[in-house]
Amino acid sequence: MLHSLTNARVLAPDGWRDDLAVLLDGARILDLLPRSDPRVRGAPQQDLGGAMLLPGFIDVQVNGGGGVLFNDAPTVESIRRIGAAHRRFGSTGLLPTLISDEVPVMRAALAAVEQALAEGVPGVLGIHLEGPYLARARKGVHDPNHFHPPTADELALLCAPHRGIRLLTLAPECVPAGSIAALAAAGVIVCAGHTAADYDTTRVALAAGVRGFTHLFNAMTPLGSREPGVVGAALEDAGSWCGLIVDGHHVHPASLRVAIAAKPRGRCVLVTDAMPPVGADDPAFVLNGETITAHEGVCRTGQGVLAGSALDMAGAVRNAVQLLGLPLDEAVRMASTYPAEFLGLGASHGRIAAGHRADLVAMDDDFRIRQSWIGGVADMATAT
Repeated sequence: MLHSLTNARVLAPDGWRDDLAVLLDGARILDLLPRSDPRVRGAPQQDLGGAMLLPGFIDVQVNGGGGVLFNDAPTVESIRRIGAAHRRFGSTGLLPTLISDEVPVMRAALAAVEQALAEGVPGVLGIHLEGPYLARARKGVHDPNHFHPPTADELALLCAPHRGIRLLTLAPECVPAGSIAALAAAGVIVCAGHTAADYDTTRVALAAGVRGFTHLFNAMTPLGSREPGVVGAALEDAGSWCGLIVDGHHVHPASLRVAIAAKPRGRCVLVTDAMPPVGADDPAFVLNGETITAHEGVCRTGQGVLAGSALDMAGAVRNAVQLLGLPLDEAVRMASTYPAEFLGLGASHGRIAAGHRADLVAMDDDFRIRQSWIGGVADMATAT
């Protein structure tokens, strides 16, 4: 059914436009048209009251939300709750993310995402497995008891035909030779993270098929004068993407500005690394038997170790503008257009353009999400 969204400041592919209506046809954007166009006048209209109309945000690293940790309950219902919690903050697409765990939990998570995709659970684009093929020296909050090199059976599981996106974060030095190339050939997006690799090892991994870097700077070898490390390889490489947690805690704003300046435009994406407190009243949760508490937007263990974040995507966009000094349109692209391209979905997601999915958000000048659409289906936001 045709309907149009009017009276909005639209972030179109060519920049901000306040003279256009967005005509939707079911799950797709049919066209961007002058408000006076007969096709706009002939369809039901929704007046957005001057709000900004943006491409829906895409978050490739979502451990939890709405009081749910994906590891604790890798089920379709958990995915639904996590997606609903993040939708309040503008995420119309996400990858439920499994922190390093036992192989049976990995199997359950993969099966749950397959089922969620088959059922059309709103917002689910695939899965992100963060580990367990990681380096003990850069474990962060992951339980190193789960770390191990992938077995042949596990590689077969990961490389099996699947629905949607399958993203795997690994430490290149902790996997057998040839495994990165095999994963990439099977359509798995491979990212480097939680890694103690040196520069040369990282360059070899990039050549083998590593496509991105999970939460750049965090849990990886830093850039040094004589040892460029993983960070140096990531910033030098023009073809890979870097996930950035812009919460004012994980990485200093100056370091983030350096990364954005170093990478070609479009190769830095905003991520939340979100935990259960996002969209929930309870600031505490349990991970690997340890209580984690969110305070002033950051999640930490009792010993002060960072444990994911309490960040949402609207907050990430706000921080990219206020902490990093980015133009609003570029911050929004880092939350929508560029993640879509990273995931190979640039032809269908991440833009307000004819033929793209009608995954949209209406946001006010205070970065509050007023409404969202996933596949053209509207949902009123309740975020504050």
